[in-house]
Amino acid sequence: MSISREQVVEALQPVQDPELHRSIVDLEMVRSVEVDLPAVRVQIALTVPGCPLRHEIERRVTEAVSLLDGVDRVELDFTVMSDEERAALRERLHGSPASSAGSQAAHGHAEGRQIPFADPSSRTRVLLVASGKGGVGKSSVSANLAVALARRAKSVGVVDADVWGFSIPRMLGVEQPPVVIDEMIVPPEAHGVRCISMGFFVEDEQPVIWRGPMLHKALEQFLTDVYWDDPDFLLIDLPPGTGDIAISLAQFLPRAEVYVVTTPQPAAQRVAQRAGFMARKVQLEVKGVIENMSWFTGDDGKRYELFGAGGGQELAERLGVPLVGQIPLVPALREGGDAGRPIAASDPTSEVGESFAAMADTIDVELAPTRRFNPELNLL
Repeated sequence: MSISREQVVEALQPVQDPELHRSIVDLEMVRSVEVDLPAVRVQIALTVPGCPLRHEIERRVTEAVSLLDGVDRVELDFTVMSDEERAALRERLHGSPASSAGSQAAHGHAEGRQIPFADPSSRTRVLLVASGKGGVGKSSVSANLAVALARRAKSVGVVDADVWGFSIPRMLGVEQPPVVIDEMIVPPEAHGVRCISMGFFVEDEQPVIWRGPMLHKALEQFLTDVYWDDPDFLLIDLPPGTGDIAISLAQFLPRAEVYVVTTPQPAAQRVAQRAGFMARKVQLEVKGVIENMSWFTGDDGKRYELFGAGGGQELAERLGVPLVGQIPLVPALREGGDAGRPIAASDPTSEVGESFAAMADTIDVELAPTRRFNPELNLL
């Protein structure tokens, strides 16, 4: 029984590029197909030289073609797209890197580039994860909440906006840097979550010594030059406090939702409330409070409230928002973050894993915006 070139291409149609999440046929990566049963030879054009996921593409193509009747051997040959082809691909997926000028940051633009998440028609919910002070586990909450949302079959991205204390790539276990396709940055992915961070662009031991304008520009690039592909959720892990970054993001993302992370102790709660009040001052909606390190469950099954009790609930009442969740204090949460195995992925049925799953459900369902953009009426 013979098969045609068209049948091979049809078999490759469902095969997606692991970074761009588009069919390799639609991306014009399949350059040639030769059928000489029992062998089939396929040439694939990689987007960039040294593509970090070449072996994954090879595996997917081989599996797809091997399913065809009469095929015993799949031979792959790789080439690389030209600069012109990369520019055309970027234009098709992401538009021009210097898109039309318009109003500036106050209208969702920055230096002439439109921020897609500021557009009222954007379906992406932007979640700003904030805290008044460091050390409350805000980044750990961001990473695990992102994974928990991804486990609900949502497309999720994370911006590590804590440019001085970046940690999201390590916590997610991201092992490769972003790929750049003609000025379009393709964020790496782990556990179903894409992320971008200053950690990809500086050495771990090097401090980031930047003032406001440079931070503002970096955040703009994270929002405009990165190929996020219209995710369901974009979480932004803010630095502690109420400084330049929080103010810039309020300008860039006027539709963002703010979630404030605190611990149960009164001192932390009083500092955390400043982040909530700052959000209100810059016209951002505070949607909820997340209490971390709520209790420790001993071997005897008893809960020990090592950092006191009630801080999260008190803060939620003061801000007039719900307490979205309480996260127990367990060594596995810290260990998972250090090892790049977030507990929401590695042990989702644990006490902590279920806490993040419940929070993801609350945010996704109960706290979903009630007003939706109607493209036909062009109003909210």
